[in-house]
Amino acid sequence: MSYENFSQAFDFTGQSVFITGGGGVLCAEMARALYACGAFLTIADYNLAAAQKVVDELLSKPGAGRAIAVHANVLEAESMQAAVEAALTTFGKIDCLINGAGGNRPAATTSPEKLFFDLPQDAIRSVFDLNLLGTIVPSQLIARHMAERKQGVILNISSMNSFRPLTLIPAYSAAKAGVSNFTQWLAVHLAQEYSPNIRVNALAPGFFVTEQNRFLMTDAETGKPTRRGQKVLDHTPMARYGSPEDLIGATLWLLSPASAFVTGIVIPIDGGFSAYSGV
Repeated sequence: MSYENFSQAFDFTGQSVFITGGGGVLCAEMARALYACGAFLTIADYNLAAAQKVVDELLSKPGAGRAIAVHANVLEAESMQAAVEAALTTFGKIDCLINGAGGNRPAATTSPEKLFFDLPQDAIRSVFDLNLLGTIVPSQLIARHMAERKQGVILNISSMNSFRPLTLIPAYSAAKAGVSNFTQWLAVHLAQEYSPNIRVNALAPGFFVTEQNRFLMTDAETGKPTRRGQKVLDHTPMARYGSPEDLIGATLWLLSPASAFVTGIVIPIDGGFSAYSGV
């Protein structure tokens, strides 16, 4: 995908963006777009090799942006603080935070062999921690920096599951609902207590094929939709899965001054899934 048109409308030259979960499929695409628009990027991930792979790709392309990879465990304040300090040392500030770290665990997923009544508490807790606490901890550290500067933008990654919980994944759905609620709370808190120029919003992606869910949605041998994947497509008016590029327009808009009067919202990027009643 070419980002020349975006770069004309959304110039992030000199803006420093910190991305957690930056080595993942969706956040890596956000990084590509922001880099093409001139942003300085800190790609933070628990898997440093994945983050470095994204940075190496970015630095191989011509552009005004710069990027560094840092290891960060979003559940540990000390790890996150070290990553934040690396970003501040390199770029001097953090203008935007994208809280992209998250995911589900098979152990917290129901199945005919694994009933809801038997899901281990530690598995449920780990999904809540990764998605909700993993959004709160980076926000605490970086929002403090934004509060001192009286400006900044936080973009959380919620999920369509926060609007309409899917079968089989109770912990993930509830955790993402928590992310949406926290987005609204933090938007109000930062605007009222620190500065109306600090904004907090979220994206709620619908059904995008990532490395984590690829073989839940598509058959490994044929590449065709699985039974579950076909149900998703049947309830998506646009009749396709999302592509990572589908998140870019809303991402750039919410991080840019073009949305200066927008805070506390959760935008579905879902091909119409949330609007369709099924009849």
